[in-house]
Amino acid sequence: MLWVVQVFAVAAAVLHVGIFVMESVRFGDPKVYQGVFRISEAELPSARPWAFNQGFYNLFLAVTTLVGVAILRSAPEAGWALVLSGCGSMLAAAVVLVAHDRRFARAAVVQGTLPVLTLLAAATQL
Repeated sequence: MLWVVQVFAVAAAVLHVGIFVMESVRFGDPKVYQGVFRISEAELPSARPWAFNQGFYNLFLAVTTLVGVAILRSAPEAGWALVLSGCGSMLAAAVVLVAHDRRFARAAVVQGTLPVLTLLAAATQL
């Protein structure tokens, strides 16, 4: 069953790399800032700095999780710590997102589903 944890964790990390790309690399694209984040062109200059920073936050969570997966078998204690920390933070961010504004429920589900599946699968292994 360890492979299930690893698959979910990698999928969660890949999703968060995608979020990084949207927030930090492609945020100036109207399909991203208007279509995904519902930000007007007038709001773009104000929103861009926080989106850029948030994107790197998501990238760092992804890297933490991927490093954890990579070392899970060779250094289990460190691997578990990184996977659980990365996915736990991803899930916590999803909960905060929907708790702050229910209009972001869909985004929170997208952001939080793979991390919660990772954590549930991990609970069977610890």
